[in-house]
Amino acid sequence: MKNKAIFITATNTNIGKTYTALLLLEEFAKRGYKVGAFKPIETGVEDIPKDGLKLLKKSKQLNPDFYSIGIEDVTPITFKLPAAPFVAKKNNSIDFEKISKAFEKISSICDIVIIEGAGGILVPIDKNFFMIDFIDFFNATPLLITHDRLGCINDTLLSINIFQQNKIPFVWCINKRDNSDNFKITTLSYYQYKFKNIYFLESNIETIADKLLIT
Repeated sequence: MKNKAIFITATNTNIGKTYTALLLLEEFAKRGYKVGAFKPIETGVEDIPKDGLKLLKKSKQLNPDFYSIGIEDVTPITFKLPAAPFVAKKNNSIDFEKISKAFEKISSICDIVIIEGAGGILVPIDKNFFMIDFIDFFNATPLLITHDRLGCINDTLLSINIFQQNKIPFVWCINKRDNSDNFKITTLSYYQYKFKNIYFLESNIETIADKLLIT
């Protein structure tokens, strides 16, 4: 198959992007694809990028060609300040060429590359570049992860509207971490009214993967 890039984004930070990336790596590997992960920018890094390291370890487990890949390939840009890249970079510039070369290196040994963004889709990276712009930069299919807490309807609709306004095809799913009935009481009925299909991690991971392959 032609190389496929999937860009994981979310309604905000700490929604489960890394968790989702790991699930998708395992799912696509089970199907016989050569997989790998990439996180172009990680902030809040004191020494080694924690999310990037998780992605690297999983990629090495699933793809033997990753033996030559290091953490600087998986996460080429890091900043110490835990903030949007535009803020975290301070007076420095974002080296997009470095990001592009690292992605090409990983893409060359993969059928499918799972790319993890940072924060939500309108997180600013540079003066005229936002997280959503990575979708075109990598020619990727986006997967939007939304949370299950009160307020998720608003967050979900805002992010979906951005995709629709920019005419970007996407797949979305819910990371349901609350084991109580609160989600069913406060949220589920609207999603059932608004959307034909609703997908959850982990229970619908196979269907989510199917949708990503054809989107």
